Amino acid sequence: MSRIAPRPSEELAEYADGFALIESFMGFVPSSLRVMARVPGLLDGMTGLSSVVFLNDLLPVPFKQLVGFMASAGGGCRYCQAHTAAHAAHLGVEPAKLAELWAFETSERFTDAERAALRLALHSGQSPNAVTDADFAECRRFYTDEQITAIVAVCALFGFLNRWNDTMATTLEAVPSAIADDVLAPQGWTIGKHA
Repeated sequence: MSRIAPRPSEELAEYADGFALIESFMGFVPSSLRVMARVPGLLDGMTGLSSVVFLNDLLPVPFKQLVGFMASAGGGCRYCQAHTAAHAAHLGVEPAKLAELWAFETSERFTDAERAALRLALHSGQSPNAVTDADFAECRRFYTDEQITAIVAVCALFGFLNRWNDTMATTLEAVPSAIADDVLAPQGWTIGKHA
């Protein structure tokens, strides 16, 4: 159960259009956003930053979800792992590929370019940060500096979201919970404090 209750929807009428857009983009509205609405300007800032990070055309949005998943795996945030898996599935990433995220280094479902980015993301989520110059050198084989910066932007955004949702013990919504149970739980994922 979330340590701070989300604001009731009826108190957030000014966000109805934004929430409808988020639901069409993700397939659900994260309850974490309704908690963020308790701090004036925070929800607006988060949705603004998220839009810039996810809606630029430097990398495909489904791939950015996989990067976010791996950064969250490095950080240990089960809530964000479930969210990114659910969002990736909503955007058309095959469940079999999602189920093999833990094995991205050896799975034939991932390209060398994807492996380089996912490795950087995994290392970025660790504490202390474990990204190396070799991680950047490997990414430069496949991506421009702008694309690498976009990858790091996803990782940094999830650094905030991982801290937020793990600290708040944000309750996981039904849609990402069901997807995580189907594709992540067989690999060891559990809902933990987000039940």
